Amino acid sequence: MKLHLTLATVIIVLLTNCRQNQPIEKVPVFKHDITSGPTPWTNDVFELDETDFTFAIIADLTGGEREGVYSAAVEQLNRLDPTFVVSVGDLINGGTEDTLQLATEWDSFEKRTSKLNMPFFYLGGNHDLTNPVMRTFWEQHFGRRYYHFIYKDILFLMMDSEDYEEQRMKEIYEARAKALKIIAGEVEGVYEDTEYYHMKERQVGGISNDQFNYFKNVLERNPTVKWTFILMHKPLWKREDDKGLGKLEALLTKRPYTVINGHEHSYSYRLRNQRDYMILGTTGGYQNEQDSMAFDHISLIRMANEPVITHLKMNGILDKTGQLPASSALVK
Repeated sequence: MKLHLTLATVIIVLLTNCRQNQPIEKVPVFKHDITSGPTPWTNDVFELDETDFTFAIIADLTGGEREGVYSAAVEQLNRLDPTFVVSVGDLINGGTEDTLQLATEWDSFEKRTSKLNMPFFYLGGNHDLTNPVMRTFWEQHFGRRYYHFIYKDILFLMMDSEDYEEQRMKEIYEARAKALKIIAGEVEGVYEDTEYYHMKERQVGGISNDQFNYFKNVLERNPTVKWTFILMHKPLWKREDDKGLGKLEALLTKRPYTVINGHEHSYSYRLRNQRDYMILGTTGGYQNEQDSMAFDHISLIRMANEPVITHLKMNGILDKTGQLPASSALVK
C-alpha cells in the first residue's frame, strides 16, 4: 500500500521538526514574588544538574545478631534513598557445613534485603565464608567472591578477606570449632590460649596472589577514575606480609582512595598513607556494652569532588512521628 501525505500532514511534520530544533523553554525551579530589595535567603543558585550521588554501607549484622536491627536498617535505608547499598560482610551467622542450614540463613537475609528499594552489593565476611562448603555455596548463589564495579567514574574494589588456600581454610575452620567449644563451656580451656586465637587470619584475614593480580589488573585498566573505594571485611591493611593489603596500597599511592572494613564491631578511624581508613561498627551484630564506639549505624557517602562521609546512628533515624521503625530492637 502506498502512503499519500496531504498538504496539511506535510505542514504538521515540518512544524514539528522546527519545534524540535528550537530550545525548549524551561519552567523556573525557584520562583518568588520579591522584585526588589533584600531577600530572606542567602542566594538563589541551586545545584540543578547534580553530578554527585550518594551510596550507603551497612556494617556487621551477625556474630551475635540482635533480632530486628537489620530489618529496621532496611526501612531506614528506604527513607534515606541512597543510589545503592554495599556491605562489608558478615551477613549470616554461618560457621557450618550444613547446606540446609546455610540455605535457611541466606533465605532469611535475602528476604529482608529484598525490601530495599535500591540495588544491594554483596561482600563476604568470615561468618559468610568460614569453610570450603560455604565458599562453594556463595559462588553458586552469588558468583564471584571478589569483584569490582564502576559507577559514575568511581571505582569500587570489593575484596574477599577470607581468601585462603583450601587446606589452610580447613585448618582455620577446625581450630575455630575447638575454640568455640571452649567459649561455649563444652570443654575446659582458655580461649586466649587457643591456636585459633593466635592465628593472623582470625584478626586480619588474607588474600591470594590471584586476588591481588585481579585487582592489580583492574587498577591498570582504570588509571584515571575520579576516586577508588576499597571495601573488605577484615582489616587486610593490618597484615604486613604478602597476604595483606600492602602490595595493593603500593599501587594506589598516586590516586585518591578510601578504605573501609568491618569485623571489629567497633567504629574507628585513622589517617594512613594520607588516606581515610575506617572500621565500621555494627548494623545488628554483637556489641560490647563497655565500648562507647560499638553502635549500630548506617554510613552514607555522598560522592562529589571527593567523598563526604556521614555515619548515622540508627537510633537517630526516625519517621515522621518521631519514632524508630516498628521492627527495631535498637537499645543504644
